[in-house]
Amino acid sequence: MERLDAKIREIVEKEGFSGSVVVKQGEEVVYSKGFGYRNFSEKLPNQKDTKFGIASGSKLFTAAAIAQLVEQEKFAYDTPVHQLLELCLPCIDERVTIHHLLTHTSGIPDYFDESVMDDFSELWEERPMYKMEKLEDFVPMFSDKKKMFEPGEKFHYNNAGFIVLGLVVEAVANKPFTEYVTENIFNAAGMQDSGYFRLDQLPENTALGYIEKDGSLKSNVYAVPVIGGADGGAYVTGPDMIGFWGALLNGKLLGEDQVERLLTKHVKVKDGLSHGYGLWLDDVNKKTVYHVMGYDPGVSFHSCVYPEDQWMVTVCSNHSSGAFKVIKGVEELFVK
Repeated sequence: MERLDAKIREIVEKEGFSGSVVVKQGEEVVYSKGFGYRNFSEKLPNQKDTKFGIASGSKLFTAAAIAQLVEQEKFAYDTPVHQLLELCLPCIDERVTIHHLLTHTSGIPDYFDESVMDDFSELWEERPMYKMEKLEDFVPMFSDKKKMFEPGEKFHYNNAGFIVLGLVVEAVANKPFTEYVTENIFNAAGMQDSGYFRLDQLPENTALGYIEKDGSLKSNVYAVPVIGGADGGAYVTGPDMIGFWGALLNGKLLGEDQVERLLTKHVKVKDGLSHGYGLWLDDVNKKTVYHVMGYDPGVSFHSCVYPEDQWMVTVCSNHSSGAFKVIKGVEELFVK
């Protein structure tokens, strides 16, 4: 793995990368290292098992939770959302199903439309981020808006859709979304260092997120919600994320039919890129790659599975960019 280490270190030095990189081939973790600082002021280094926020990378956990409830026959993917939520929002068309929400084809309005807004932190200028503690706290941010298009008409990435999916989990499982995922996803997959942590109560060995502005670094503490939920904001370690993929693909979380459903190319986004349930499916050198990613102020995250070549790569960063270039650098070496 000398070539791999040399390649990663070259990118780390060139880009000033801060985070962790874990690579697994077959049944063996062949690379696991931390770079940069989890606390810049105190010069506390990132470790291979440091916890990082992963932003929208955690949408896959939401999709897996939904799939578990479908497997338990609590509802189906074609069940209209209005049948599952007692007080369904007027902005949700009565034809919108669970499938529409999972594939970003529902057309419901979004609270943060990434095709229009560039800076996630702008949302909290009028609505204090420290008050965003529960899924329902996000509802007023999109409930009065008009739908964007007819259900199933097209793909349009939608964060609010996953907030609604989280509300479905809470309604059907009768417990808070984060509690359900912790018990049925994290614990079941052996992800003992992962969770939905409050920014003002971060556990040990957790990376602070950093935003670069005017040549200096500042914490993202005022730029993201105080705690994550169904559309993003979980914390994981690199090894835990590798463990999650193993648990998912080996049937520890879901049966074979449900795993296949998650990994199906349900909607084409553009040439070479499709969306499944909570994850992307890329075509890399004519091979399908399972891929999740997340970007927030002070967060960049990519985690990929290359099933044909039996590789897994997870890159976590506590800066707003960097993870993608590490992923592409690793791909250059082993994806032929």
